[in-house]
Amino acid sequence: MANQSQHYKKLSLILDQLPWYVDEYINHKKRKLSAASLLNYAHDYKIFFQWLKNEHLHSAEIKNIPLDLLESLTTQQVESFLSFLQYELDNKEVTVNRKLSALKSLFNYLQNIAETRDLQPYLKRNVMAKIEFNEIKESMETIANKMEGKILMGDEYEKFRQFIATDYGIAIKDNKKLFNFHLLNRERDTAIVSLILGSGLRLSEVVNLNLDDIDYSKYTARVIRKGNKEQYVYFSRLAMDDLKEYLQIREERYKVEKSNKALFVAAAMGPKGTPRRLTARSIEKLIEKYAVAFGKPALSVHKLRHSFATRYHIEINDVPKLRRQLGHSSIQTTMIYTHISNDDLKHAVDKMDIPKDDV
Repeated sequence: MANQSQHYKKLSLILDQLPWYVDEYINHKKRKLSAASLLNYAHDYKIFFQWLKNEHLHSAEIKNIPLDLLESLTTQQVESFLSFLQYELDNKEVTVNRKLSALKSLFNYLQNIAETRDLQPYLKRNVMAKIEFNEIKESMETIANKMEGKILMGDEYEKFRQFIATDYGIAIKDNKKLFNFHLLNRERDTAIVSLILGSGLRLSEVVNLNLDDIDYSKYTARVIRKGNKEQYVYFSRLAMDDLKEYLQIREERYKVEKSNKALFVAAAMGPKGTPRRLTARSIEKLIEKYAVAFGKPALSVHKLRHSFATRYHIEINDVPKLRRQLGHSSIQTTMIYTHISNDDLKHAVDKMDIPKDDV
């Protein structure tokens, strides 16, 4: 899939700056994690090791930080690092937890999996095992309530789709440059939004789609999910209709060569440019543009995924199937959608104020 090779190139550049045992750990995880996940891990480790040097716990290059330094770290020093993340880098509690999780995984490998030639662990003492995660105070209901105002509900699904297909063009018709740009891309943009709203695909999964990943008879898209797992994800008939409309104009309008297998493409830049795969940032920007004009500026690619999941749960009410559709590793992540738009609960609460004789 696209972008995998780019991620691995970036990963290799970062690993060149990190200690050898981090490189060994990343190689150990390659069979289980995607290139994007490994790259995130490497970024987190670079921040940690650079902090060790900045705190004068090591004087040479971070690449040369020895295992005995990790073994000698105190819980107070690790807590100081976590405070640095939260109060100096402005990381949210959930982000601090994610970076701590990455460090816990590395230290666990060094203590319990990796072995020297004489069958001794790399680390005999694991300070990260003593560090607790931040307690995320928000309940699922609170998170769901915050999300509800930022996603599409009810007839907004079709209104947003129609807005991209036609109404946005009408709204900006007096700006010739914007209008012509919309004319060029409206079928493509409609297909992208329709596909996310009709499947719940992640941004990276949409970006990496190739032409031959679509099964037109089964209404499925082949994607590589987190953990490098291949999965065929179902999408709606409306999404298929919009996708087919885009594919009818894709090759001629974007001047795409047959060798370019990217599903969603961008027009060539400049006279010598060539059409290219649409990037993640480009898709984010086009959604942001339409969201602001539509009157829901908080709407994003990820919120479109949430919109699909909420609608699916309301109509199907099958959490295990929704979990598979979204590619969640934990069902707890999927359970958040059971707290959005809980009309049965609202009705029950409303009935409490009605005199019993009237119920």
